[in-house]
Amino acid sequence: MRQMVLVGFLQAQNCTTLASSWRHPESRIDFTGPEYFQRIAQVLEEGKFQLAFFDDRLAMPDMYGGDHVHTVEYGIRCVKMDPLAVLMTMGAVTTRLGLGATGSTTYYEPFDLARRFQTIDLMLKGRAAWNVVTSVNDGEAMNMGRAVHEAHDLRYDRADEFMEIVLGHWHAWDDDALVVDKESGLFARGDKVHRLDHVGRFYRSRGPFTVPRSPQGHPVVIQAGSSDRGKRFAARWAETVFVAYHGLEQAKAQYAEMKQAIAAEGHDPDKVTLNTIAYPVAAATKAEAEDKMALIDRLYHEVDGLSLLSEALNYDFAKKGMDDAFTAAELAGMSGMQAMRDHVIRGSGKANPTVRDFLHVTKRGRPGQAIVGARKKSPTRWSSGSSSAAATAT
Repeated sequence: MRQMVLVGFLQAQNCTTLASSWRHPESRIDFTGPEYFQRIAQVLEEGKFQLAFFDDRLAMPDMYGGDHVHTVEYGIRCVKMDPLAVLMTMGAVTTRLGLGATGSTTYYEPFDLARRFQTIDLMLKGRAAWNVVTSVNDGEAMNMGRAVHEAHDLRYDRADEFMEIVLGHWHAWDDDALVVDKESGLFARGDKVHRLDHVGRFYRSRGPFTVPRSPQGHPVVIQAGSSDRGKRFAARWAETVFVAYHGLEQAKAQYAEMKQAIAAEGHDPDKVTLNTIAYPVAAATKAEAEDKMALIDRLYHEVDGLSLLSEALNYDFAKKGMDDAFTAAELAGMSGMQAMRDHVIRGSGKANPTVRDFLHVTKRGRPGQAIVGARKKSPTRWSSGSSSAAATAT
């Protein structure tokens, strides 16, 4: 029987996907301590969510105007704690909730991430997931010791090889390799642990891997590529895919295309879930829900959207006036989330959209297409107070 899969979309910081959510009068401010995230984990588990997932970046969104001051003063996702450490505190107070975090193939080594996530999967008894990303902007590159962010498609070429190595290490220990027999003195079967000896275009990684297999074999692999190259990568590697559909007909077409691409890679499309973003705003009555939505809208500042657009597209939006059209060269130079750029071009109906068009079409920093309405029965009480985005899946 088909079931809906629920994923709580989180960030290890003072806000959710909405940079303004920390300003909400009911939002808790103890986000630098474990209790904040542990309560969210408990609520999600009580609500039958399959997964709590952490988005992440390796830099503040400080590209707008080339300055971090506005980011810090407005609290625009300026806090980015290590999601793996936060995830483990949530695992300590839950038993069924899956817990996933983002890890970049562009700025880490394959063996390193393979070991971290496999260890977490053991500590969580098979509840871990890894969201595979290639990162998006020059700020991340500079924080990690590089001058500029690599070209879009090259990042995915590297990521393909990165995944080959990670999965090779995850499969290095056979299921029956570990023995731990004190009487015979045999710890593990040497012929059941395999060296990888990978030498490729981008990476070298020898092995043997140092972490045995987990109950589910290895962590669940998540991907969210939405460009053509990203979709091919997701179809090849992902066990669950995050998507953003902007209309029913588009959703039907893109859903079918992704499922076909997954089947073409030799995977069972029925076993790969597609998760689209949803912003539920609920109350006892529709009028109360609309009042909630109005408050959320009032919390938004335009600089939130401009800063987050600059971060996501790897382009400083302060270079343009609100109604200045981008040139073809400027659009081509946006090396971050190219699917977002292409969505704006389609959604605005303009080959050369303006800054205002980007804000209007993407609704960056705001709850786009929120589901606002009355609930049928009393929900579990949220103590975090944040406006939280939840992904639903089929």
